[in-house]
Amino acid sequence: MDAIELLKDLANRPSEVAARLKDRVRDEMLNAHPGEHDNSVAWLLWHTAREIDEQVSALSGQETVWVSQNFDERFGLDLEPHELGFGQSAERARSIVVDDAGLLFEHLDAVVAAEQDYIDTLGPADLDDIIDEQWDPPVSRGARLVSVTEDALQHLGQATYLTGMDASVFR
Repeated sequence: MDAIELLKDLANRPSEVAARLKDRVRDEMLNAHPGEHDNSVAWLLWHTAREIDEQVSALSGQETVWVSQNFDERFGLDLEPHELGFGQSAERARSIVVDDAGLLFEHLDAVVAAEQDYIDTLGPADLDDIIDEQWDPPVSRGARLVSVTEDALQHLGQATYLTGMDASVFR
């Protein structure tokens, strides 16, 4: 398996995890904050898709899926155009309320498809391009693509954990 095939396999993992999560998300848990945590299952799914979307958009030079596929309008959230949840206050995170779990999963699948399309445009040498010199060592395109998916999988793991909790914690 070459590096591009490996990245495509990795990039698809959030959709695979989300597919297993779909049947676990119940309406009463979607926007709940068990244990007074600020990040609900809805927020975790929304943020997962938004962070993939913004980072892949920055790499590809393409418009975000959030805008290009009208998810910004379909979600109806009062957000800044490139808001993705990073550094949000507790109050702001709690303002992300989504009543349609299907829309959250649709958005995530759409951004994963956009990432797959972007990876298809790359060759192995493109993965070595330095795209962010703010870090030591500087970040290559390949490392950024790995970190995007790694972060997404952590958030999906958190959502999976929450959906496995006893229903009484969501009341």
